[in-house]
Amino acid sequence: MEKKHQYRGLTKQEVEESRRLHGENVLTPPQKASLWSQFLEKFEDPIIRILLVAWLLSMIIAGVHCWGPEAKGFTAFLEPIGIFFAIMLASCVGFFFEVKANKAFDILNTVNDDILVKVIRDGNICQIPKKEVVVGDIVVLETGEEIPADGHLLEAISLQINESTLTGEPIISKTTNEADFDTEATYPSNVVMRGTTVVDGHGVMQVEKVGDATGYGKVYEGSQIESDVETPLQIQLKGLAGVISKAGYTIAGVTFIALTVKFLLSDSFPGMPAMDIIAHILNYFMVAVTLIVVSVPEGLPMSVTLSLALSMNRMLKTNNLVRKMHACETMGATTVICTDKTGTLTQNQMQVYQTNFYNLKEQKLGEDELSNLIKEGISTNSTAFLDFSEEKVKTLGNPTEAALLLWLNGQHQNYLELRENATILDQLTFSTERKYMATIVQSPLLGKKVLYVKGAPEIVLAKSNRVAIDGTCKPVAECKAGIEKQLLDYQNQAMRTLGFAYQIIEDGKDETFFVEGRLHDTDLTYLGIVAISDPVRADVPPAVQSCLNAGINVKIVTGDTPGTAKEIGRQIGTWKTDDSDRNIITGPAFEALSDQEALERVLDLKIMCRARPTDKQRLVQLLQQKGAVVAVTGDGTNDAPALKAAQVGLSMGDGTSVAKEASDITIIDNSFSSITRAVMWGRSLYRNIQKFLLFQLTINVAACLIVLLGSLLGTESPLTITQMLWVNLIMDTFAAGALASLPPNERVMKDKPRRSGKDGDFIITRPMAYNIFGVGFAFVVILMGLLFYFHAQDGLTPHDLSWFFSFFVMLQFWNMFNAKAFMEGRSAFANLKDSKSFLLVALLILIGQYLIVTFGGEMFSVIPLSLRDWAIIIGSSSLVLWIGELFRLSKR
Repeated sequence: MEKKHQYRGLTKQEVEESRRLHGENVLTPPQKASLWSQFLEKFEDPIIRILLVAWLLSMIIAGVHCWGPEAKGFTAFLEPIGIFFAIMLASCVGFFFEVKANKAFDILNTVNDDILVKVIRDGNICQIPKKEVVVGDIVVLETGEEIPADGHLLEAISLQINESTLTGEPIISKTTNEADFDTEATYPSNVVMRGTTVVDGHGVMQVEKVGDATGYGKVYEGSQIESDVETPLQIQLKGLAGVISKAGYTIAGVTFIALTVKFLLSDSFPGMPAMDIIAHILNYFMVAVTLIVVSVPEGLPMSVTLSLALSMNRMLKTNNLVRKMHACETMGATTVICTDKTGTLTQNQMQVYQTNFYNLKEQKLGEDELSNLIKEGISTNSTAFLDFSEEKVKTLGNPTEAALLLWLNGQHQNYLELRENATILDQLTFSTERKYMATIVQSPLLGKKVLYVKGAPEIVLAKSNRVAIDGTCKPVAECKAGIEKQLLDYQNQAMRTLGFAYQIIEDGKDETFFVEGRLHDTDLTYLGIVAISDPVRADVPPAVQSCLNAGINVKIVTGDTPGTAKEIGRQIGTWKTDDSDRNIITGPAFEALSDQEALERVLDLKIMCRARPTDKQRLVQLLQQKGAVVAVTGDGTNDAPALKAAQVGLSMGDGTSVAKEASDITIIDNSFSSITRAVMWGRSLYRNIQKFLLFQLTINVAACLIVLLGSLLGTESPLTITQMLWVNLIMDTFAAGALASLPPNERVMKDKPRRSGKDGDFIITRPMAYNIFGVGFAFVVILMGLLFYFHAQDGLTPHDLSWFFSFFVMLQFWNMFNAKAFMEGRSAFANLKDSKSFLLVALLILIGQYLIVTFGGEMFSVIPLSLRDWAIIIGSSSLVLWIGELFRLSKR
């Protein structure tokens, strides 16, 4: 390939020596926890820990029953084995889905270190993979290319860099001319950084740092610091575990004391041998321990894990790749979303909003000639390109120039054909110093030479001699006020504006218009204005409104100007005309506030503009201090600290690897509406967990009271260990699957967020508690009445026990439908066609119960029941559902 000026670059030996001294140009991946430690993490769940205690206690009971006076043998261990499998199943399901999500994430987040980079070595330009770049290499930079490492510029021609991955700034001008250095720039004007992209111009750089030593590498390393922010669900499950522990131990203690006192006051106590007394007291202790085991909801960890795991899988279909399971539910507890602007609220694609080209009749140009001036001027006086290789047209080069080409393409004009047909005689590319671009072409459309000028409207207008408006050419001075008003209107709408001018060069006039990089001695006619914007995504305003209706504050955090941020806020519905300066702040002004001043203002803020990474992180932490549950969106390396600090970090699918690594959920399609769907999923999921708790704890209350009353009244529990295993494990697990799989409900977006934190809402609400104890007590009254009825007949026969067992299960079966309808405000039969998993589980419970009673025999202490028995059991127990339906109808 050709040589690049005088540069020779490194020799092969120098490359090897540099690699030995400074290392390779690769980022060290974050140290990930081993699979074993990830698995052990699942046992940190407070409910799982209670279950482990219950399992140990049930093992002790089983040991006593196995080798004690009753000698039940191995069957005594069925319940502890069941509890153990419940623990392992809940842990393994969670572990499996998180590992699966992380694998999908790793595939999505693969950083391609094999992208080819142009370097000069031994005096020749050659292409090498990015990972092979070393310190000292001379790299040739072209538009659209990513900077492979940190270094300083040797050449810069109209060079503009997108530094948004590091600083949030989309376009930064770079130069090697010290006189043009920007003293306020984050990085020196002659320095380029790894991970940034060339958006315009070209240059040559010399590499100074590679791999982990680069600025990108340092931020990447810093983003690995673990966040210890507890999720709302973790806080609430801890609270629930505490309540269950206290309740279980209190009931067990009261039962043990009551039974002991009853025994001590009985007629048989005086004169009883000491060993018999110890045996009785030990038996009462076992009853108390059994109550602790019964009070623990074995199905809860399964329900939570299944709900989260199912949501992880389903949310992927709505473009939410969830990496951490609890993030599913935490989205539902979110009270504040701090969103960036570009790419999330807007399309991240500059487009022409409006064209305003003036009438040129006075110049004796027909409509065709006017059209030719416009389309040829846009095509030739440009350095941007369009890529048609994919279904969606991609833009290459300066985003503003590319927007003009997209507009032209929308007018069914082939810009490339126009550009290639015209002969470009001379060109001044755009620079931030002169703020315009000029090109002289030999126009095949007009048959003459034409000078096209495009740039900042006020600069181009100042260089023009006339403006053609309403069929006449007028001096610039007469039209200036009207044009400036029009520009102000566009700028108030956060539009970028471009002015266009031209000059037809008559034959024989070979004047020099470009002198020392500037326009000189021209006679320009102002052609018009084009307003360009990064339009708001069509789905964003309704999605934001949905969040606002749900009581979630949406705060815009952007590096853009206050004017642009306000306009975007107005378009999406967060910024109102009566909002004041208290609702908006710049990054530097926010930094200047003390923590106390910032805390007083932080909830009122709607927009933070000119924001830097530290401002965004501080905003998140202050919001959390005010009790907010914060979700943060971000796509740049600079967003990583805030993504880590938030309860839920939401990275964008096309964001940097550092942002994705720091996040909990990746929004694959970059859309705010996907975030809203994640909130709906989270709230529905939490509600499903509450429904399962309602169902599970109702069973537990009934079971506890039956064991308690049975022991106090001196009757054996009518449910055997194996029957309780079916009720407590299999049915609970099935019910967990049924209630966890209920589809999300759009109605949850009309509710306000629940209060989180240590003083937040308890997971069991007051209506739930009334329902649990009310229904639980009702079940106990019915079941104890049934027991006394059987006793009054001929005592408890095997038929009675089978009947009682089936009736107990069917009560819970119908109550599962009531749990499905809880908090929905509609019938249990509503939306059944979308609840196929629920119906399948209901069918499995029915079939399972029939098979156990029909074929369980000695193992389950049952005998087959007649069809008449089944009809009476199913019919009478279904009153639970019909009473529930009547109650819901009356409330509606």
